[in-house]
Amino acid sequence: MWSELIHVVIPVLLVIAALVAILMRDLLASAVALAVMSLLLSLEFYILQAPDVAIAEAGIGACITTAILVIAIKNTRRMEEEA
Repeated sequence: MWSELIHVVIPVLLVIAALVAILMRDLLASAVALAVMSLLLSLEFYILQAPDVAIAEAGIGACITTAILVIAIKNTRRMEEEA
């Protein structure tokens, strides 16, 4: 029973995290929501007995991609600041 509940809850949380990432106006908050979505996805992969894919998703999807996004966001300026 618990595994069936987990297989329903995690995909629902994935969709919620994706919607939060899309609907946020703040880019850093969107990047964090995307990292949360990636961690939930890696958890789902682990539960589905694919630990190698889960480790790759956690390492690349959550850590490296989030770091690249945060660095890119920090190195850009808004157009309103130039005027």
